[in-house]
Amino acid sequence: MSSRKREMLSPSPRTEETPFEETLRPQRLDEYIGQERVKANLRILIEAARHRREPLDHILLYGPPGLGKTTLAHIIANEMGVNIKITAGPAVERQGDLAAILTNLRRGDILFVDEVHRLPRAVEEILYPAMEDFALDLIIGKGPAARNIRLDLPRFTVIGATTRPALLSSPLRDRFGAIFRLDFYELAAMTEIVKRAARILNVPVEEDGAREIARRARGTPRIANRLLRRVRDYAQVRADGTITREVARQALELLDIDELGLDEVDRRVLRTIIQKFGGGPVGLETIAAAISEEADTIMDVYEPYLLQLGFLERTPRGRVATPLAYEHLGLVPPAGGSHQPPLL
Repeated sequence: MSSRKREMLSPSPRTEETPFEETLRPQRLDEYIGQERVKANLRILIEAARHRREPLDHILLYGPPGLGKTTLAHIIANEMGVNIKITAGPAVERQGDLAAILTNLRRGDILFVDEVHRLPRAVEEILYPAMEDFALDLIIGKGPAARNIRLDLPRFTVIGATTRPALLSSPLRDRFGAIFRLDFYELAAMTEIVKRAARILNVPVEEDGAREIARRARGTPRIANRLLRRVRDYAQVRADGTITREVARQALELLDIDELGLDEVDRRVLRTIIQKFGGGPVGLETIAAAISEEADTIMDVYEPYLLQLGFLERTPRGRVATPLAYEHLGLVPPAGGSHQPPLL
């Protein structure tokens, strides 16, 4: 196998956290903590493809942000010993952009498409034959002189990642041979992730300190790594540099992150539903306008964890705060439970 290369094509903007997260990114499946069912299935896919000396089938990874979809794509490339080329759905604006990417792929290469649900429909139509027949259909010229040509492509693998699988068109979704959902991580796995990151960063952390960070990280490794960085800063300035449970608790309370990992925006969403709209039901767009946030941000970033905790319900008429949300905020739930009226 050739040495693996990573190439960014029309990348998403890099943030302050990007180099930090790349440093902590595991390189092999054995290093990847959690998601045991997904890892077991990927091991079988990879071993079978290597045994047949064939490229992998196309893979779709979906789930809330920060759970490791991009990391898994890099791991798959490492395990297969192939190159990975990276782009994002919104960055591929025209058919020619995708054609340029596809014609530069070599046999076995992986094309990772983040936010694959945001590919323009015209671009998707070029991707269909490329994924299914490994061919690129192009129209040369215009009008009566236009003609269609087909270019053969080497067998390659598309790995798509999305937080919104329902927005994928059926023809595109059907062309993925393996579809895996990534779930929020359990506390034990999150604690191991924090300890591993601390070792890589040479940050002294006690078991209870790692668990305290993990407990408030919303079951999401990306958030755990970010919180570890902030707690490390606090430990260096306000303590002796070692992250204990008390140091972690003080640091995270200063960041306004409570014992369940809810931040100020989470609490604003819940308080808005409860105090301004009587506990609901209320529409997502109305909530977004009331707290000056984007509706997509609330749906993709905040709602999944609130639903996981049982603080929020989605109903045909809108969002409803549950009695657990009232209890967490120190409020008294309405008599009779939810405000949701009966369906007519």
